[in-house]
Amino acid sequence: MTIETITQEIEEAKGDAFLCGLFENEKKLDDLLKRIDKVSSGAVNNFLSKGDFKGKLNETAVLYPLDGVKLDRIILVGLGEKGKFNLDKLRQVSATASRKAKSLKCKNLVTALHSLNIKGANDQDKAQVIVEGMILGTYEMTEYKTMDKESWREFESLAFVEKDKRKLKSLQRGIGFGQDFAWANNLVRDMANHPANVMTPAKMATIASDLAKQYGFKCKVLSLAEIEKLKMNAFLGVNKGSTNEPKFLIMEYLGRKSPKVVLVGKGITFDSGGYSLKSSENMANMKTDMSGAASVIATMAVASKLKFPLNLVGLVPLTENLISGNAQKVGDIVKSHSGKTIEIINTDAEGRLILADALSYAGEYKPDAIVDIATLTGAAKIALGEACCAILGNDNRLKNRIRRASQKSGEKVWELPLWDEYREQIKSDLADVKNSGGRSAGTITAGMFLKEFVGNYPWVHIDIAAVDFEEKGKPYIPKGGTGYGTRLILEFLRDLTGVK
Repeated sequence: MTIETITQEIEEAKGDAFLCGLFENEKKLDDLLKRIDKVSSGAVNNFLSKGDFKGKLNETAVLYPLDGVKLDRIILVGLGEKGKFNLDKLRQVSATASRKAKSLKCKNLVTALHSLNIKGANDQDKAQVIVEGMILGTYEMTEYKTMDKESWREFESLAFVEKDKRKLKSLQRGIGFGQDFAWANNLVRDMANHPANVMTPAKMATIASDLAKQYGFKCKVLSLAEIEKLKMNAFLGVNKGSTNEPKFLIMEYLGRKSPKVVLVGKGITFDSGGYSLKSSENMANMKTDMSGAASVIATMAVASKLKFPLNLVGLVPLTENLISGNAQKVGDIVKSHSGKTIEIINTDAEGRLILADALSYAGEYKPDAIVDIATLTGAAKIALGEACCAILGNDNRLKNRIRRASQKSGEKVWELPLWDEYREQIKSDLADVKNSGGRSAGTITAGMFLKEFVGNYPWVHIDIAAVDFEEKGKPYIPKGGTGYGTRLILEFLRDLTGVK
């Protein structure tokens, strides 16, 4: 889709649809709607006077050919209460309006949604979230479908109408960020939505290697033998039940010597639970258990493409967690890369095992910050539901940056504590630690386990297990893999490096 800015009058703009909004119970039209209403002999006001359209958030209505304008239709989207409107709601309504346009087989769209006033947001911010909403909201995976091909539609163009030429540079920069961040988000969705017989450790390694060549970062793919040399036995223990060999990705982008950030992503390409077997009801979506890894891969690509001024490393352990005669058993003890021993209490607490070795390896870079992202615990959903992800960490400044980034990305976060009392739950009678502290405070004790392998480096853990898969569909999050956390980390990197 081509996205551009145009400076012509709205009466002269051409397109299949003009996307615009109206607040709930708003009596006054904005300037553009006023002009359309004027040249169309009051058609807009006449429609609104019927009372069918209330302006409730994400409500839509379509007005058809109007005299005096060259646009085929006007798509009105409800903005909800004016006092509650924010950037994420703008992202939502942009997605809703674009989905409506897609259902009407529109190809060329025009909008001026960026003219809406949002406290604390500039034109660049607004352009970015509009583009994100449109691209994210109309996402669908069609690769495996062979029927109803006529329903697969893509937009050809989107034009932002803006009379003030001084705003064009800001709008264009926002459009660029919106396209890149939404692309990364949808790349993660693609990887998560592919079935596990396709999205294997080897396939994910190939995707990362191809992106590295395309965008100019380094990607080293470690084989089983090389992982064994690193003595990553916690990682390798998880892989023992699989016939697909593990891969360990070491991705590096040097945009500047500092700050130095290491991203770590959990890459379980399918999780049966091992001998601590999951129920069949909960197993089908375990192909998305590599969403954290996919987020790190996509983030490396965008950071490199946009030349963020930092030294960025991405570490991704990739494996399946399956059952066989060789599979890891409950009660096994392994020695991790750090040298600490781990008693396996639950083979379905496997994500923290592969992360333990990756987090320990991260210390070799002596980073200014470590951020890991993982579909780690079902307990996160019990604690927080599906409205946000959990964060835990050892550095308040780093956690505050993640919170600030979440306000930009619309991906909500909530901190859980890492108090010393929780360390008691992962003490082992036979080893240094055990990999499960039981049902009580499951997300926190998983975080405490990871903390054992981080060392003294500033670190934040992002648990996306409750938000990586969408069952029902939301305005800009269709059913399936969500890519949650990808834009969050990109916004965090922007904030850290001062990229505007």
